[in-house]
Amino acid sequence: MLNALEVFTTVVVGLMVGVEFSVAFVINRILNALPEDSGQLGRAHGGRMLGAVMPVWYIGSLVLVAVWAIAGWDQQGTGLVVTAGALLIVSVIMSVLLLVPINNRGKTWTPENRPADWKEQMNRWDRYHYVRVAVIIAAFALLAAALA
Repeated sequence: MLNALEVFTTVVVGLMVGVEFSVAFVINRILNALPEDSGQLGRAHGGRMLGAVMPVWYIGSLVLVAVWAIAGWDQQGTGLVVTAGALLIVSVIMSVLLLVPINNRGKTWTPENRPADWKEQMNRWDRYHYVRVAVIIAAFALLAAALA
């Protein structure tokens, strides 16, 4: 049963990493290349959609890692799992303090009501997001190593 939990947790975190990596290095670049207001409208829509899903995914991933660490406390690799959990905590803290406030503003913007510095705010969100992606990639790598 522990083995199934380990695999399931690694897959859930891996999928989250894939989505966030895609946002950082594919989706946002596509949106930034769209003409006129399309990119900003796409970011607002993405902020609403992913803003509803990702908190559950992040917290769920953290809970799964915690359960894995507790259930496998006497197993080899538990230190890697605990470290991965700590990194996921860092990613949640980063999200709440840095990314969510920008996202909450951006998801309500339209071409008519967006602030003059909206691109600067989106660029700031992107920079924070790159760091968060690096953190969750590290967490995923630790889980994969613990699984092996």
